Amino acid sequence: MGTSLDQVYLFGLASRRAEWLSNRQAVVAENIANANTPGFKAKDIKPFGEVMETTRLAMAGDNALHLSDASGRAADIDQTTETTWGTVHSGNSVSLEQEMLKAGEIQRDFSLDTSVVKAFHRFLLTATKG
Repeated sequence: MGTSLDQVYLFGLASRRAEWLSNRQAVVAENIANANTPGFKAKDIKPFGEVMETTRLAMAGDNALHLSDASGRAADIDQTTETTWGTVHSGNSVSLEQEMLKAGEIQRDFSLDTSVVKAFHRFLLTATKG
């Protein structure tokens, strides 16, 4: 009986992080789209560490050789109002520079996570082929 790769703890963790990064990217895009909306307050989501503390991704074995995600996915991501670099006269707190920095950070995190998963996948294939 085979196992899917998301049952391996590292792949489950990488999947959760990719989901978190996608949600953060959507919030950053919303902030940028509303950069000229009067009264709009820039948002961000909770840091990944805080999300993991509250949703708990624990290792659990359904077989001595297999590990799986023991908890369900978080139904929603809490958005928090972030501390911005400034608020303009219209009451809008979006700083395009700050949002672009976050977008770059998200892209780097996606790239890093993908590289780690690829390396672990190659390692896992090498180990199972003998």
